[in-house]
Amino acid sequence: MRKILLSILGIVLIALAVGGAAVLINSKNTQKPKPDKIVKTVFTDKVANGTVAIVVPANGNVVAKRRVELYSEVQGVFKNSGKLFKVGESYKSGEIIIRIDAAEYAASVQSAKSNLYNLLTSIMPDLRLDYPEIFSKWQSYLNNFDLANSTPSLPSMTSEKEKYFISGRGILTSYYNVKNLEQRLSKYRITAPFDGVLTVALVTEGTLIRSGQKLGEFINTDVYELEVAVSKTYSDLLKVGEAVKLNNLEGTQEYKGIVTRINGSVDQASQTIKAFIEIKDKSLKEGMYLEARLNAKEELNAIEVNRGLLLENNQIFVVRDSVLDLIDVEPVYFSDKKVVLKNVPEGTVIVAKPVVGAYSGMLVKIFDNNSENQTN
Repeated sequence: MRKILLSILGIVLIALAVGGAAVLINSKNTQKPKPDKIVKTVFTDKVANGTVAIVVPANGNVVAKRRVELYSEVQGVFKNSGKLFKVGESYKSGEIIIRIDAAEYAASVQSAKSNLYNLLTSIMPDLRLDYPEIFSKWQSYLNNFDLANSTPSLPSMTSEKEKYFISGRGILTSYYNVKNLEQRLSKYRITAPFDGVLTVALVTEGTLIRSGQKLGEFINTDVYELEVAVSKTYSDLLKVGEAVKLNNLEGTQEYKGIVTRINGSVDQASQTIKAFIEIKDKSLKEGMYLEARLNAKEELNAIEVNRGLLLENNQIFVVRDSVLDLIDVEPVYFSDKKVVLKNVPEGTVIVAKPVVGAYSGMLVKIFDNNSENQTN
């Protein structure tokens, strides 16, 4: 009986093993469900060719168009000129910016002027006797000679005898020596060449100033200039007198400028050309960073699209009967984010945003903004 039970149990186990194997074999032959075909939705635009203004972007720092570096040509102690020599101090044209102590040198100038006056006085008796026709002219000059003021120009000499006489007495030599000293004496005072503001001050009152020493910088705050580097590709498009729109880095303030100068040579390292934009605005300060938009030219029968839509072989995707296709285009200008295209047929439906994995012949669905709004 025991053997019969073991035999029956063995047969049952074998049957179960065979059945399990059959189930596994059948499961391998089961066909997997086919995935649904995905149709991507694309954004499109309808081509309307027109006039596209090509704007060349540029940027740089504003500097004063008129600026002067102040240097000393003489030596002496810096004296008070009525205003503190400090950054931000404003001066009117002709106003003294720096005064250097010239007491010792002024005395030597007065001594030279006194010698000239004595020479003129000494020739007057001879002029009265030998040259009475020119005596009154030199007498008038002597009467107007003031040691406290600048030495006046000598009277014009009309004859050779007069020239020989005046020169032989050493008057010409003495006169030009005095004028040379007076010219140097004027360098002890530095005056403002125009209305402006002191932007750099390197000395203070009481400082011993040496010849050739830099003292500061002075600028005019009425007119500023922006130097920008433009690619040589657009050098023939820029014109002097062209209006330029500018804005600050934050985009909160706009300015208007004019192209006043264009460099005639190309920078060999960067292959750019420098253009200079003149700006007049009271709110500007030297050193401000501005972004400029230069109106280079206008391209007719063209469109402007995102650079990401242009493929490497100068083609873009279009939609024809819900299928993607490629057409050849002619790019004429590239900016950081945009590209200007020509030879795009009027009314063509082009892809407005890049499609991942797009290829020619791909089935797509055009995004319908109206149905989207109705759903919402």
